[in-house]
Amino acid sequence: MKRILLIALCLAGIVGTASAYGLYLDCPASIQVGLPLKCSIDSDLPAGNTFDLVMYRSQYTATEISRQSVTIQDDKNTQYRLFETEGLPGGMYKIEMQLKTTGGEESLRSDSVTYKLVEIIDRSGEITITSPVKQTLEEALRIEGTVDKLSNEGVQIEVRGPEGRIWGPYWIGTKTEIKNDAGIFTQKVEVTSPGTYEVSFTDHKGFIGIKTFEVAEPPTPEPTTVVTTVPTTTRPVTTNPTPVPTTQSPLSPVLVMGALAVAGMIATAAMRRR
Repeated sequence: MKRILLIALCLAGIVGTASAYGLYLDCPASIQVGLPLKCSIDSDLPAGNTFDLVMYRSQYTATEISRQSVTIQDDKNTQYRLFETEGLPGGMYKIEMQLKTTGGEESLRSDSVTYKLVEIIDRSGEITITSPVKQTLEEALRIEGTVDKLSNEGVQIEVRGPEGRIWGPYWIGTKTEIKNDAGIFTQKVEVTSPGTYEVSFTDHKGFIGIKTFEVAEPPTPEPTTVVTTVPTTTRPVTTNPTPVPTTQSPLSPVLVMGALAVAGMIATAAMRRR
């Protein structure tokens, strides 16, 4: 009886193992901030099985960052999913597969890998920009600054604008900053339209970070108001000549006496007629 029970348990174990499925997640152990995190998924689960691939930030509590759906296909080929890391703080992150079917995890083989820990490395603090991050078309695009501990090893730069990549990636030389061994870089990239431009930096260790520049149209000069002065005609002052005073000569005394005598004679004659 014991022998029969042992055989039955063995058969049950074989059947259980044969009916279990494998699910395998693989992600890089570390990646630089700004680069896409690429993970691969392999599984022999039946086609149509769907689960979520979730990205968490691992701190004191797990904070969900992003979630994507994965569905097993008939061909069972490896599937890939990308997680954007631009803007994320450096630190440890967890990528986990979560089955949607009840009891799904219990049906997986013991060698299945359903989560991965990934360190996201933030090196953007190593870049110091010394040129203005807000520029006009007349001066853009001046890219100047330093990279910590880079010395004269050179740095690779790529510029992307509103219409995509416009320059690079190209390696440019750097000069050593004597006081701290930083690498000094300077590059002028011609741009023809305003907008946001992202400059990515890479050295021989890998991706460093992205710095953003804003390019604007030059300010429109205000029109200058010209005051028009209407000329005024000044007439010369006309000076009237001073009239010469007319001096009337007084009557001669003789004429006066004669006139009086005549008048007396006329009066005497008139009286006699009466």
